[in-house]
Amino acid sequence: MAADETPDDQYRTGILELIGILAYGEVSACERLAEDAAMSPDLETKAEILAMMAAEWDHFEKLRDRLVEMKQADPYPFIDSFADIFDRFHRQTTPSDWLEGLVKAYVGDGLAADFYREIAAYLDPETRELVLETLSGTGHSEFVVDAVCGAIERDPRVGGRLALWGRRLMGEALSQAQMVVAERDALSAVLVGGMDYPGMDLAGIGRMFTRLTEAHAARMDRLGLSA
Repeated sequence: MAADETPDDQYRTGILELIGILAYGEVSACERLAEDAAMSPDLETKAEILAMMAAEWDHFEKLRDRLVEMKQADPYPFIDSFADIFDRFHRQTTPSDWLEGLVKAYVGDGLAADFYREIAAYLDPETRELVLETLSGTGHSEFVVDAVCGAIERDPRVGGRLALWGRRLMGEALSQAQMVVAERDALSAVLVGGMDYPGMDLAGIGRMFTRLTEAHAARMDRLGLSA
């Protein structure tokens, strides 16, 4: 914390950082889904993926507009400053085909949403509502489940490969989440509390990561894969 910065100043900066990270995450999701759509085996699958992309873009616009409301006059450079967080993750988790891309969209984005939903519990009501709205499902998760389960039914060998892929996504996502908290002091301040909103202690943070792991296992189970 800077010498002239109060805890409430740092807390507000953490809120801005959280919204900026989420906004860039939506841009990154759109770019990734466009790549997945290009690898789709048929037009119906491509249409479903592009619909997911449209929903992610709608979320981005809401987050961008919130930054402007919070006096972040030019939000684009601010949002772009979080690109490295997502670039690191995507460099380590480039899908080799459209099935891996679907699993990444469903499992990877689900893990990220769970992480930020945990943080949302410690936000002011207005920001919490925005975060939870943008983390809501795009309505296409059943499509991913059906596509992956159908592929496994046609070729059971696919299941083993995708299960390993899901474990890799889990490891990388948790590593990135821990790195984000360690690198961003203001975002860490949101976790430990500020203003009138209490945070969590170290034990609470440990329990949070346990919940993330359990939610991932449930998500993998829905896909017919072992966590």
